[in-house]
Amino acid sequence: MRQRWSGKPLHGLIIGGGNDISPEHYSGDIHAKVKSDPERDNLEIKWIKWALGRDIPVLGICRGAQLLNVVLQGKLHQDIRAMRNHTYNRPGLLPTKQVFLKPDSNLAATCKKTRLRVNSLHHQAIHVPGKGLRLVGWDLDHITQAVECHEGHTLIGVQWHPEYLFYVPSQMRIFRWLAREAREVCLNS
Repeated sequence: MRQRWSGKPLHGLIIGGGNDISPEHYSGDIHAKVKSDPERDNLEIKWIKWALGRDIPVLGICRGAQLLNVVLQGKLHQDIRAMRNHTYNRPGLLPTKQVFLKPDSNLAATCKKTRLRVNSLHHQAIHVPGKGLRLVGWDLDHITQAVECHEGHTLIGVQWHPEYLFYVPSQMRIFRWLAREAREVCLNS
């Protein structure tokens, strides 16, 4: 795997949203109907391992948060739709869902809030956190909405899509966090 993109060193990584993660990566039901992209899974798993092995900060968005969790040997809920009692199953880009953050989390400090309004486009979610991850955000149904590393790696995973909420200051702060962490890597390399 190359260490450079367009001739410049890589100092931060975003793994974005997309299709379901193939169930064989997290001991899910391999017979369930899923829209997966095995080639993308394999490519992004390699990139995540590469970044974590070099202390490159990582931001996982939606599917990306789930994949970070899987790479760190966590488990997923394959389909959360039946778990929804207090939140809608309808996907949407508008910030209609509430997320509650642990007050002592890096994400709460980054967003400068412990309660966020976010969008929702997913039907898979983190079930068991991977090694070194801690759950720091959840919705009204107590479904995991955010994770971060409490030991060893610089990463945040959010279940929503902050890139569609660029007009919300707390969401832009997530990208500023990644840029700040990437600058630190650059200065220390």
